[in-house]
Amino acid sequence: MNERIRKKLIQIARLDESPISYPNLVYQMSLGLNLESNHEKNMLGEILNEISTEEFKQGRPLLSSLVKIKPKGQGDTFFKMCEKVGLGQWKELKRDPDFLEKCRQECRDFWMNEENYEKHLYPQKEAVT
Repeated sequence: MNERIRKKLIQIARLDESPISYPNLVYQMSLGLNLESNHEKNMLGEILNEISTEEFKQGRPLLSSLVKIKPKGQGDTFFKMCEKVGLGQWKELKRDPDFLEKCRQECRDFWMNEENYEKHLYPQKEAVT
C-alpha cells in the first residue's frame, strides 16, 4: 500500500478540505504519472483502490472517496471497489446522491478524531511468524 498517498488523504480528511482531483494529487505527491495515458490513470486508480480496500478491512472509512476523477465526483472504478468490499451494487451506489458524500464525511469524522489519528496513522504490520 502506498503510505505517502494514504497519509496525504488522511491530511485532506483532517483539514476538512474539498476532495482532491487526480491531477492535483499527481502534482502534489510528485508521482510523475501522465494522466493522459489510460494505463497510468488506471495505475493511480489501482493505488487508491488498494488503500481504500485495506482501510475498509481494518474497519476504517474509504480514503479514496476524497479523490475525485471527475469535476463533481468519482468514476466507476471507485464504485466497483465499493461493490467488491460489500457495500452494495456499484451502479446503485453511483446513482445514490448521498453515498459519496457520506463516505467523505465518514473519513473526515474518523480522521479528525485525535484518538483514531494517533492509533491508526501508522498501520500495524502483521507479525511474521
